[in-house]
Amino acid sequence: MNSFSFKNLKNIVVIAGFVLATLSSYAQNRYGGLALYTVRDAMDQDAKATLQAVADAGYKNIEAAGYADGKFYNMSPTAFKSLLKDMKLKPISTHQGSVTMENADAMIADVKKAGFKYFIIPVPPMGMFTVDRETNTRGMNGSIEELAEILTTLGKKCKDAGLKLLYHNHDFEYKKDENGNAPIDYLLENTDPKYVNFQMDLYWVTKAGADPIAYFNKYPGRFKAWHVKDMDDQGRFAPVGTGTIDFKSILAEKKRSGMKYYFVEQDKTFNMEPLEAIKVSHKGLKEIGFK
Repeated sequence: MNSFSFKNLKNIVVIAGFVLATLSSYAQNRYGGLALYTVRDAMDQDAKATLQAVADAGYKNIEAAGYADGKFYNMSPTAFKSLLKDMKLKPISTHQGSVTMENADAMIADVKKAGFKYFIIPVPPMGMFTVDRETNTRGMNGSIEELAEILTTLGKKCKDAGLKLLYHNHDFEYKKDENGNAPIDYLLENTDPKYVNFQMDLYWVTKAGADPIAYFNKYPGRFKAWHVKDMDDQGRFAPVGTGTIDFKSILAEKKRSGMKYYFVEQDKTFNMEPLEAIKVSHKGLKEIGFK
């Protein structure tokens, strides 16, 4: 080998090392998850560009909330999985609010094909969820016993398919009745963790006046995922790190809670564009100590 070719080889090795180091640094700086519900309008307009923006904002994992007619954001499960791979984003969980006993098997199969690990029930399904628009209060029709049975049935189906079922809360599940009982306690005590676990939305728990850490202590290991969104001084949704929720204290109990994944979510961003709000939240995650 002559000196010219050897010099070129050395240069190639140096450049390759620099590129690998840069890519490694980029990968290390990407962490945490985003619930795509936050950017739902942008996903409807241009899913590819939106997912690229999510990756550029520093997120590594995603949670979907756009399934209809057998498709995720108007893409087949396999096409959506492929797009996420192209964006170097990992499909972790998906909110499947339209599940019924009749469509559950097909839906579970689609969730599996898309590469997700967690099948999440975002509200009491099958017409049980209620919202009073005048008072902006949430609740449910039917009994908590019925909901526990539905979750168990769906949880068994998910387990058979190699998925894990989680139930996501709003505030009403954590509000105590006149006897001091909260619906979430019944669900936790009357479902088998082999089939049913929970995604704790830290904002809604706080909104209900409950203590997340107290629940981690009482029901350790049951909260496999978190929704991380802050609360401003008016009680509204806010980017992570800009509000009043003590995330550092909650994060310190991560192991006890059972949390494997967390997702930034902000239902409304008010005077800030959602794609800008997710950048603010990602910065907040780092300052709080999320990894």
